[in-house]
Amino acid sequence: MQKNLICFMAAIICCHFSWAQKGLKMITPSAVERIEKTLSADDMQGRKAGTTGSDKAADFISAEFKKAGLKPFQNSYLQEFSVVRNHLIDVSATVDGQPVDKSNIIPFTQQEDLSIDQTSAGYQKVWVAATDSFRTAATTYYAGKNNMVVFVDTAHAAYFRRLVRMKNAISFGNARNLVFILTPVDPATFSIHATHEINNQKIKNVVGILPGKSKKEEYVIFSAHYDHLGIGKPNANQDSIYNGANDDASGTSAVILLARYFAKKADNQRTIVFTAFTAEESGGFGSQYFSRQFDPAKVMAMFNIEMIGTDSKWGSKSAYITGYEKTDMGKILENNLAGSPFKFYPDPYPQQQLFYRSDNATLARQGVPAHTISTSKMDAEKYYHTQEDEIETLDLNNMAEIIKAIAISSKSIVAGQDSPSRVDASQLK
Repeated sequence: MQKNLICFMAAIICCHFSWAQKGLKMITPSAVERIEKTLSADDMQGRKAGTTGSDKAADFISAEFKKAGLKPFQNSYLQEFSVVRNHLIDVSATVDGQPVDKSNIIPFTQQEDLSIDQTSAGYQKVWVAATDSFRTAATTYYAGKNNMVVFVDTAHAAYFRRLVRMKNAISFGNARNLVFILTPVDPATFSIHATHEINNQKIKNVVGILPGKSKKEEYVIFSAHYDHLGIGKPNANQDSIYNGANDDASGTSAVILLARYFAKKADNQRTIVFTAFTAEESGGFGSQYFSRQFDPAKVMAMFNIEMIGTDSKWGSKSAYITGYEKTDMGKILENNLAGSPFKFYPDPYPQQQLFYRSDNATLARQGVPAHTISTSKMDAEKYYHTQEDEIETLDLNNMAEIIKAIAISSKSIVAGQDSPSRVDASQLK
């Protein structure tokens, strides 16, 4: 009797999942292939932010959003903003009269010639002690609007070096000065001088929205970055184009197909925002600008999709969620997938800090349950950031299954029935 009851309940669950799958008929390997082929084609020139190839990709994604039936965000699908590129010519500094090594000075500025000291008006001086979270402080100050000089205890030397990744740009046309200096003391006096060559560049995200019904002021975001590395030196096969089929045309393909799916269903209670970010590879500037357009308290969840073109370490029909332990969002997704063959796992590469390395990070630092979904084997992804990252290396069948799983797993959040717990930003590194 008990065995029959168990079988009956299992049949109900499987039938429910099978019914859910029927609503996803448009998410097929051939649909994935069409988008992937376009975005990772040679004529996209590697989609490096600010290039003609990137603009061509943005136009394609914009057209796909329009075709899906999304509304443009702020009067256009293309969310254009400025990035100011600054090429450092020379920099010097002293703290309490002692010279600072050039490698320990990182100035962010739009001024060709910058000279400041402790008497300069309009500057906030900050000390990041050894016991403070420099990662959190750096992100907060970088996203701010005030002129600042940030002195950083040498205990944070390892992460300080990572700021160089952001050094070549200040985005959003934000004309302010921010200088980080690595030093063993919080100085009483200082002087800083830096000279740069400044160039202004326009780049763009692509954003479309599907307005909600009963909870239209609450947002659920599906995102990926569409930019990649552009054109480099030819490899052994004389291929110079970084096509970025997995990184991250795969995630962008997922966002486009999810937009089509949810627009077809047309029953979302919360407003869904679909976005393809630019400039992830050069500092995450696209997601940073995008995040400024929203009140984080109104963003209920962010599904960032990054590199889903290859099997995960557990094989097909599986993926992992970065920062899994920081909210209960993963548990909600698993509950919605009950009875399916698909499985979400916690990030198996915590030492690589993936939660902080993708476009979810900016909103996560503001408390949003923002996570990245991926399958990439980061300890053994053969074609990562190489010219061989092309569509032929992808498992299109598995990609379709992953996109379906994301759609199904998000249903109670999109419907306004579940709200994931918030990220405790004070606990982030």
